[in-house]
Amino acid sequence: MNTSSVAGTPALREAVADLDSRLGGSALLPEHPGYAEAIAAHNQTAPHRVAVAVLAADADDVREAVAFAAAHSLPVAVQATGHGPSTTADDGLLIVTRALDGVTIDAATRTARVGAGARWGKVVAAAAKEGLAPPNGSSPLVGAIGYAIGGGVGPLGRANGYAADHVRSFDVVTADGVALTASATSEPDLFWALRGGKGNFGVITAMEIGLLQVTRLYGGGLFFEGDNAAEILRTYRDWTTTTPEELASSIAFIRFPDLDVFPEPLRGKYIAHIRVFYFGSADDGERLVTPLRAIGPRLIDTLADMPYTEIGTINNDPTEPGPYYERSTLLRSLDDDALDTVIGLIGPEANSPLLAVEIRQLGGALSREPAVPNAVSFRDAAFSLFLASVPAPNAVDEAVDYQTKVLSTMAPWSTGGPYLCFIGSHEADEETVRAAYEPAVYQRLREVKRQYDPTNLFRVNHNIPPA
Repeated sequence: MNTSSVAGTPALREAVADLDSRLGGSALLPEHPGYAEAIAAHNQTAPHRVAVAVLAADADDVREAVAFAAAHSLPVAVQATGHGPSTTADDGLLIVTRALDGVTIDAATRTARVGAGARWGKVVAAAAKEGLAPPNGSSPLVGAIGYAIGGGVGPLGRANGYAADHVRSFDVVTADGVALTASATSEPDLFWALRGGKGNFGVITAMEIGLLQVTRLYGGGLFFEGDNAAEILRTYRDWTTTTPEELASSIAFIRFPDLDVFPEPLRGKYIAHIRVFYFGSADDGERLVTPLRAIGPRLIDTLADMPYTEIGTINNDPTEPGPYYERSTLLRSLDDDALDTVIGLIGPEANSPLLAVEIRQLGGALSREPAVPNAVSFRDAAFSLFLASVPAPNAVDEAVDYQTKVLSTMAPWSTGGPYLCFIGSHEADEETVRAAYEPAVYQRLREVKRQYDPTNLFRVNHNIPPA
């Protein structure tokens, strides 16, 4: 039975009604009240028109939904917060996990049990009560599990590695509708693949992740007029060669719209924003950032000692839903030629439609294999290059084409692939996904996929086909 012959038929409506009667949550068809709200995402670049939406109330609902999808040959997509859509789930079954947002902290073992719908902000707040912190991302609104299964490069990364490196176990429902626990000692191949392989191997309902003894940091942002972008980037690049692993940083070049929602000094300007996260004393932090402050007058300077719970204020990532077109690559180096090339493409004199371009320092613990290996690739990358556009509907092609131009021009310095968490909805093709992994890693992922999802039921994602 193929998907197109099932979607919207009386037989499907009857089957969905039966499914709904078995759920603690609900199963919705497009004509049902609440359907549009249920499938709405933060990132609106890949709007769904799914045959069935299941609002899961618990792990049993997820198991029921997967079994239903398999029985009716409906491809399965999963959405928690909707920050990182891969591709549309048209005529498929969408499992919405946002209600599975429980967070439990075990201070004795320094671990957190995190539900599939929990956002990092909730985990950070819960861990902070015990003097601990998770390996979270820069935005408190991002889903914790979606971030971790894509690797997860956050403020604590250079000192402690990828978020995926800290995962202890996953509760996951596989394509046969069976609930498993994957860890280093139980289903180890699946555990390896889930940490970096994104949503290809099952629907994760919860994870256990290690926490770190962190309560505060010295951090914030330095905002400069971007007219001298090349020299600012050069100073930043040189500075990163001197910084300890306890310091994470990035530089973003942003074309701020002339809107009242932005601080007055930034409105309508091309800005260089250096973000700093230092997990040492405030005095040492002040000393370390001296070369950055010497760049010149700052429009805004927010560097200060702060509790870890305020870490989301540093990048200050967007909080409103919108069409965020994002792409990336990993750079082996940022030598003078690379620096000049990227500024020529995105600098103040470039006719660039990009809203923001971020260069993030990697290295440190991110370059080292974890005690329990996983599928995260290209650990030798020195920087990530991230491109973001929020184009008007009639300017999408221009923005996407320019992103392609930037990435192709920077290819000589690239590892060859994107960073997993930054693969956009408009590039979720097999070639791009393959490029995100080292060849041997990709082949092993395909073999694990064959073992746990031989029919590629979980294909509405950054898909890795079974071997």
